Amino acid sequence: MNNFFSQNIWLKLSSLAFATVLWFFVILSGRTETSMEATLSYVNLPPGLEIMDSPKRVSIVIEGQERLLRSLRQNEIGATIDLSNTRAGKVFVTLTKDNIIVPKMLTVNSIDPETISLKIESQLTKIVTVKPAVVGLPQKGFAIVEISVVPAQISLSGPKSAVVKVYSIKTEPIDINGINADLTYKANLNLTDTNIKKDVNKVEVNITVKKID
Repeated sequence: MNNFFSQNIWLKLSSLAFATVLWFFVILSGRTETSMEATLSYVNLPPGLEIMDSPKRVSIVIEGQERLLRSLRQNEIGATIDLSNTRAGKVFVTLTKDNIIVPKMLTVNSIDPETISLKIESQLTKIVTVKPAVVGLPQKGFAIVEISVVPAQISLSGPKSAVVKVYSIKTEPIDINGINADLTYKANLNLTDTNIKKDVNKVEVNITVKKID
């Protein structure tokens, strides 16, 4: 047995080295890089806090087998940030490879930007009045005698600096031009600030029309 290991030792070592080089060549051949955008997800935000300003995506460079990168779909990558220890104020978060979600066998080589800033605020909930946005006039000889909204008030919640500025909310424009009968209209609410959430998405606008002499 000793003779087996001692004979042709250099030939055996050379064969082992060649096999190792060949293995690395097979593993590494065909590897390339690609740049993609990863959607940022914020998790574990403490109750009573809201994210006011935050980046939506970061750019990442991924390395791997070319065939794997070619089949990679956008929904297979992402970036998650844990905000469990966050307080209100301006927050800076440095991203590492641990924040990035990619399929196995792929490697994250770089993240841009590596550091992002967030604006965290206290949450505010507020009741506001709904105002119907009515445009146009009824048919000649008819007049509007009453406009009611159900519900007349809704609840808004979101970052304090955004919610505090809202005193009422309008519906989408309701065109009543030429109507000659009562109208019930399901109207969307006109709220453009995506940081603010509302407890209902539509209200019922009831318009009562009366014939006049």
